[in-house]
Amino acid sequence: MSKPSPRLMLKPAQLRLIQQIAEHGQLQLAAETVGMTQPAASRMLAEAEAQVGAPLFLRLPKGMEPTEIGRAVLRRANAILREMFSMGADVAALRSGAGGAVRVGAVTGPAVSYLVGAIREIKAAAPGADITVDVMPSRELLSYLAAGEMDFVLARILPEFDSQDFNILPMRDEKVCFLVRADHPLGRAGTVSLTQLADQEWIMQQRGAPIREAALAAFADVGLTEPQDIVSSPSLLLTIADLAQSDAVAPMSEEVAELLIRPPVSAGFAILPVREEIRVAPYYLLDLKRRPLSPLATRLREKLAAMSSLRRIGKPS
Repeated sequence: MSKPSPRLMLKPAQLRLIQQIAEHGQLQLAAETVGMTQPAASRMLAEAEAQVGAPLFLRLPKGMEPTEIGRAVLRRANAILREMFSMGADVAALRSGAGGAVRVGAVTGPAVSYLVGAIREIKAAAPGADITVDVMPSRELLSYLAAGEMDFVLARILPEFDSQDFNILPMRDEKVCFLVRADHPLGRAGTVSLTQLADQEWIMQQRGAPIREAALAAFADVGLTEPQDIVSSPSLLLTIADLAQSDAVAPMSEEVAELLIRPPVSAGFAILPVREEIRVAPYYLLDLKRRPLSPLATRLREKLAAMSSLRRIGKPS
């Protein structure tokens, strides 16, 4: 045998043949398994042994058994072939949208009404898909999207961002509800007016947040000054904790309020029956024109677009 090379460059076909010879103990059976003639398999094995610089198998009357060097090569061959199989599976999953990673963001309403359901459908078909969701205000979402750190977002378009940078799909607006604990004193009223709410204690998102601004604008529209007793916080968890322990009122999207008051959550809250209907400017499904979406991101985006289309025509999604 020739002197072994310090760098063995055995081909996948050679590794596969070595693996099958070890499994079957017969060159003929191994050749049939890998789809070649016995003479071709014999030549390929001889070439592999020449590259290694030592016999890989003992030729015995009862068949072929790996040598010590053959067993060492076989261990590595098995590991390499497993990795190559996994690589093929990974590539196929990525190309089909059944694998890979996607990071998306949303304001609270569509996160509840759209994203949860869409992600559950994608994960049911592709449990290995790595999906990350961030819920935050539109300004932060658009900043991440513009920087290429998110694949797409459900957000409102703000004037400081160039809308020509985005692919834009209209989704829907949000209805604002006033949430309170279930035994709130105003919860027993048939209908609640904004005049009755003006002197209540409130917990709201920070100034500039669309839901807060829509709620305050509703007071201005009927000639009332905005409430004075306000705690400001972007945290939904803090808002829930405050409502549960006080007579505070919190404006929030209808989707979130319904989630909290209906089964299976049934968190002990109620929506005040306010006369005025308050709505927030619509949000959109946005992705960067200059950054093509991966197959997984495309699948999730298409699912959201289909859900939005069904809701616009009044069908269940």
